[in-house]
Amino acid sequence: MGEHDGRVALVTGGSQGIGEGIALALARQGSAVVVHGLTQDFADQTVGAIVAAGGRAIGVAGAISDPETSRAAVAAAVREYGRLDTLVTSAGIQRYGDVVSTPESVWDEVFDVNVKGVYLSAHFALPHLRVSPAGSVVIVSSAQATATQNQVAAYSSSKGALNALARAMAVDEAEFGIRVNSVSPGSVDTPMLRASAKLFGDGSDAGIERVLANWGTSHALGRIAQPAEIGEVVSFLTSTRASFVTGSEVRVDGGLLARIAAALPMPEEPK
Repeated sequence: MGEHDGRVALVTGGSQGIGEGIALALARQGSAVVVHGLTQDFADQTVGAIVAAGGRAIGVAGAISDPETSRAAVAAAVREYGRLDTLVTSAGIQRYGDVVSTPESVWDEVFDVNVKGVYLSAHFALPHLRVSPAGSVVIVSSAQATATQNQVAAYSSSKGALNALARAMAVDEAEFGIRVNSVSPGSVDTPMLRASAKLFGDGSDAGIERVLANWGTSHALGRIAQPAEIGEVVSFLTSTRASFVTGSEVRVDGGLLARIAAALPMPEEPK
């Protein structure tokens, strides 16, 4: 018996990376999962993994910034499984640049996907979650909503907006018994992070691994996360074990934000 038995979850961006880790975690705990991906092929890969493990899942595809994508995804959940209990929004993109170098079109692209996509998903899902006995929403944000590296003005701003949106939804939906939380991962081993590592390394597979290992040293645990580790936290937040948790920003960052950059020099080992 899983702690999500009988529930139905929609995971946007569930075809890759963090979203895939979340979809697999929810399925292992018994949820039927509607997996959203940008393309049907991507979504079906995660669906195949869930079904092969004995779970239930269907795939839906489309641009998350298009309202018809969210409308169709929610409709598919209700049509196939008769209900919707959980919404996890994980679809997102990363673009680099400061405010001067970021074109308006790129700024709009980041906010359309990262923020408007969450709004649209919730807009269509919440009427169904309001009649669920266990309605829950988790928004995947980022540690960069709180502290930021250079050259990520649009991305960091969009993630800060998501934390604010999660708080607003938590307050507004409390009367319906819906809990809304955000999770803020640090660096996670995903296709998006590997694409960034390729951009900042020498482009080789070994170069990517070196960049990822270097980024891992910024975290107190000395490594980057795996998507399954984020999935386990989301599984908890959407379970009855987290029944009094709402409006929270949960950091899953391996101690990234707990440690300041000014490290003390280590004493020499006695000879």
